[in-house]
Amino acid sequence: MQILKMGIVLTIVGAVATTVLASVYDVTKGPIAEAKRQEVLAALKEVLPPGFDNEPDRDTVVLVDKRLHRKEKPVTFYRSRISGEVTGVAYVVTAPDGYSGDIDIMMGLNTDGVLTGIKVVAHAETPGLGDKIVVTDWPESFKGESQNSVKWAVKKDGGHFDQFAGATITPRAVVNAVKRGLDFFAENKAKCLADPPAKADDKS
Repeated sequence: MQILKMGIVLTIVGAVATTVLASVYDVTKGPIAEAKRQEVLAALKEVLPPGFDNEPDRDTVVLVDKRLHRKEKPVTFYRSRISGEVTGVAYVVTAPDGYSGDIDIMMGLNTDGVLTGIKVVAHAETPGLGDKIVVTDWPESFKGESQNSVKWAVKKDGGHFDQFAGATITPRAVVNAVKRGLDFFAENKAKCLADPPAKADDKS
């Protein structure tokens, strides 16, 4: 009898806890999603050509390629527009060979394939060394470059881009990843800039 009572109590406690957790999730999922959206929009604003008047996070296509992500994870391409005309595109490439693992880089280009900005959006590089990819103005050195404008390597390897004292692996990984992203765009420009697929309920 005692065991039966304990079972009933535990069942009630479990049901109440589940209800509370579900309620908390319902209340917080909206603000969390909006916070993530604002984070993406802030990154897009940093790398896309300036002056766009659309919502790039609602003007997207999804493409897959090993050069963007070695595990062929689908990558979202965000398009900027002015008066309906595409002015640029932004997407995340992942460098798998950072010193401490993957480095996610959002890169923005105009429609001619010229970089308008890059921003490291996720990494685990060493503070004081590899993290200079985010705490210095090093990413500015990518602006204005394109697929064939420079030798895409760090200076230690005979290329165009600075490395950091005591940290070559991280900038090398970023440079190589951005180059792969540029190569992908050059070969798939039409797909990157294509109009988004029509929704099922689109009547036009």
